[in-house]
Amino acid sequence: MSDRPLPATRRAGRSGTPHESQFRLLRERRFAPFFWTQFLGAMNDNVFKIGFTSLVTYQAARFSGVDAKTAAFLISAVFILPFVLFSATSGQFADKYDKAMLTRFVKTFEVGVMLVGGTGFLLHSAPLLYLCTFLMGVHSTLFGPVKYAYLPQHLSKEELVGGNGMVEMGTFVAILLGTILGGAAAGFVEHGAIVLAACCVAIALIGRGVSGFVPPSAAPQPDLAINWNPVSETWRNLKLARENRTVFLSLLGISWLWFVGATFLSSFFSFAKNVLSADPDVVTVLLGTFSIGIGIGSLLCERLSKRRIEIGLVPLGSIGMSLFAIDLYFASHRLPPAVHLLTVGEFIAIPSHWRVLADLFLLAMFGGFYSVPLYALIQSRSQPSHRARIIAANNILNSLFMIVSALMAVGLTAAGVSIPGIFLVTALLNIVVATYIYSLVPEFLLRFIAWLLVHTFYRIRLVHAERIPQEGAAVLVCNHVSYVDAAVIMAESPRPIRFVMDYRIFRSPFAGWLFRQAKAIPIAPAHENADMLARAYDTCAQALAEGELVCIFPEGKLTTTGELNPFRHGVTEIIRRTPAPVLPMALCGLWGSVFSRHEDVYLPRPLQKGMMSRLTLAVGEPLDPATVTPEGLQRIVTELRGARK
Repeated sequence: MSDRPLPATRRAGRSGTPHESQFRLLRERRFAPFFWTQFLGAMNDNVFKIGFTSLVTYQAARFSGVDAKTAAFLISAVFILPFVLFSATSGQFADKYDKAMLTRFVKTFEVGVMLVGGTGFLLHSAPLLYLCTFLMGVHSTLFGPVKYAYLPQHLSKEELVGGNGMVEMGTFVAILLGTILGGAAAGFVEHGAIVLAACCVAIALIGRGVSGFVPPSAAPQPDLAINWNPVSETWRNLKLARENRTVFLSLLGISWLWFVGATFLSSFFSFAKNVLSADPDVVTVLLGTFSIGIGIGSLLCERLSKRRIEIGLVPLGSIGMSLFAIDLYFASHRLPPAVHLLTVGEFIAIPSHWRVLADLFLLAMFGGFYSVPLYALIQSRSQPSHRARIIAANNILNSLFMIVSALMAVGLTAAGVSIPGIFLVTALLNIVVATYIYSLVPEFLLRFIAWLLVHTFYRIRLVHAERIPQEGAAVLVCNHVSYVDAAVIMAESPRPIRFVMDYRIFRSPFAGWLFRQAKAIPIAPAHENADMLARAYDTCAQALAEGELVCIFPEGKLTTTGELNPFRHGVTEIIRRTPAPVLPMALCGLWGSVFSRHEDVYLPRPLQKGMMSRLTLAVGEPLDPATVTPEGLQRIVTELRGARK
């Protein structure tokens, strides 16, 4: 498959046209073979690791020189080590070579690795199994940059959220199935090693077969010279990532999620035994609940974001993760005492355990809300020529954060902190880290506020919203109906907007802070503050020269009648200085809400009009700046709005 843009009929999606489900991608060659290839790889990783861990834990006598108490930690450490050592090199491969060719090479490599692992199982050889663990880590390290750099080449921007959601869901379902299969296979006392060897080799062979159908993916930088020094290349990748501040902080945000996830997942065995007084089978229930939660959260992202990269979901995800992690701490202290280790049936029969499962499910679901938009944001805002190396930098950071997570858990445990206490510490740290990141990149918080507003009070119908340009400068012109016009437009725009706002708004503590964070441009009439007016025009000119979107409400004030006030000449002054396409827009349905200046609005009004009421944002054709006049703009905006106010 080529890397040409998808046809308009496939890319359309913001004009109100209904769309097929993201599951339709599983019927298309550009996605399905890739999806099942990564699914089988993730599944095999966990069949092997869980099977190996289970055998050395419960049949340690067969593996000479293995300490059952430290084996699980050592297996995880050996698996993670290649991510630290080779991620930088693997990112270069993914930028230099065809990703379909790399995928087939990696899956062929997996078959060889599993033959080594199968031999280790049959001979009960711990050195061979540790070698296989390391090589499977190499396999995952090589495939990681390919996996996330592949999607933007074969999916449109509107499909990225859905595609990433499918991949995240598939990965965690694969982890769950691999955990169940690995544990079940190892449970055969006499023949567990044989069953595990057969399963691992069979899954690897199936994965290699499926990878043959992955379509070609042209190399974005075929002339790239490979730097084989992992230290210098790791540093170079991190420098590449830091070139775009939002991308780099998104990488840190994803790595923080791996920190949180690793803390919880690595604690499940101790949590089940020492806190829930449950047997090992209950660990599978906990892991299954967690996996289903993050899978559902990942899939819901497309619906909640309206097929856009909606970074407003990221703060929502972090808030939910903290809330339910804190509640898990309290739920863990209200459990009835048990006289023996509970079976799955006994565990499920106790009502207080359902609160624990609900907390785990919801924590994971909000984790899906958090991760999917961040992955899509990184893919869309990274330069295609070195996108895979950015993903490689993310893998390096993920590994380091997971190591720190393990060290924190070990340190807290040594200090006498219980497993629920570790959950509480992680939740509180999540609040601190999230607050810090959102203070550095206010765009996340602003989009969350806008998203929350329009999903709490309104149902918005979009008319040709795809006309808002994905890149490049433009001047947006809209009628001014209510105090939340800017928030509504912000929520429906695919990228940040610089709003030109009356300077008096900045005097309000909350609104002033909000619009300053959004880099709004204060403006005043010439007779009130000529210097501020001149600065506003200069700032608009600079923003347009840098390719940003600028939005102005040319009426200069809110309507008090529902009808449009005369358009002023500010917009023509802006485009005279810096010619840019002018995009007329119209809002209708806000007149009469509590946020408007309708004279009959009283306190109960939001319940009558405002809560889930419908409004429309209509976007007109872009206009040549040379043809724009205030009168002509007002006529077009009036026609876009229609009779409804």
